[in-house]
Amino acid sequence: MNTEHPKRIWVTGAGDGLGHALALHLLTLGHQVAVSGRAPLAPLPEQLAGQCLILDGDLSDSAHAERMTQCIQEHWGALDTLILNAGTCDYLDDQAQGTAMLEALIASNLAASRNGLDSALPLLVAGQQAHVVGILSSLTALQQHESSQWPTAQNSLGQWFSEARARLSPMEIDLTLVAPQTLKKPITQSIALPQQWTAESAALAIIDRLPLRMPEMVLEALSMSSLWPLRR
Repeated sequence: MNTEHPKRIWVTGAGDGLGHALALHLLTLGHQVAVSGRAPLAPLPEQLAGQCLILDGDLSDSAHAERMTQCIQEHWGALDTLILNAGTCDYLDDQAQGTAMLEALIASNLAASRNGLDSALPLLVAGQQAHVVGILSSLTALQQHESSQWPTAQNSLGQWFSEARARLSPMEIDLTLVAPQTLKKPITQSIALPQQWTAESAALAIIDRLPLRMPEMVLEALSMSSLWPLRR
């Protein structure tokens, strides 16, 4: 990823795992990075702290999302890249399990993605060659409620990102979706085999490909917990 012109980048879900690794590598490359996620966030090296903007709050709450983007506006005035890491990092009710836990997880990440993009859109419009990146895990890529229904923006994060791409295109904002392969909407004709990704290796692979602005990237992970640790 070219750093001759450092970008202003917001990484959500950056408390730990893949989101934290993305933020760390982008900072190391010299970009200005804002991070948000469920507290406490994993620490960053002291020498990179000056390039990092810590955003406190719950992105699934629209009022919190507005406060986060106001903070970016005050510090940078615009945003070039928004990385919506909608994996599985979430606080879950100790009683939640099975289908209830899965539906709560998808609903939370849908709300956070929607609030993040809606609140950041004016900053992206003011940015340089703006780019939105959505990242899904094998859980958040699933469809909420009855899986026999056709996916919509209300029950599927993948479909929501697809519709967001159509909304962003007239504004010349590209959207890349990083997600596992799905049977209903396959990205490639060949089967992508799961790999033993670590948070660091997956982050580097994604960052290396960001300049290509691909509409879709397939990310199949053998171990989901290494990329998106669950919190309770």
